[in-house]
Amino acid sequence: MTIVSVSLNEDILQEVDKLQKTLGFSGRSEIVRAGIRNLLAEERDRQSLSGRIFAVLMAIHDEKSDDQVTEMGHGYDKLIGTHIHNKIDGDKCLEIFLLKGDAEEIGDMTKKFKSNKRMDHVKLIAM
Repeated sequence: MTIVSVSLNEDILQEVDKLQKTLGFSGRSEIVRAGIRNLLAEERDRQSLSGRIFAVLMAIHDEKSDDQVTEMGHGYDKLIGTHIHNKIDGDKCLEIFLLKGDAEEIGDMTKKFKSNKRMDHVKLIAM
């Protein structure tokens, strides 16, 4: 098996250690492998979408990123039926986009949000 080095800040490392205990992983490497498998599966699911779809895109980010989220969303106005912004805790915000349109365009929007380093969590649910 190939060894890959990963740098994690102390906060993430503490969360990884909690997951290890809570979920019963044998070690940190197994958690990283499970996370990568999950990301790969999500990407396969996203890539397999086609045609006209309905979807929900959720993003959690810090409050300082509000303007950036608004700007990213404006590029996909024709897909967005509803956009809900909610402050959820301290300086964290939850964005919920109800989307309808071409699967490829929704996939592009999702990719843009997922690749933005200011997003803490991004999840697409599509049908």
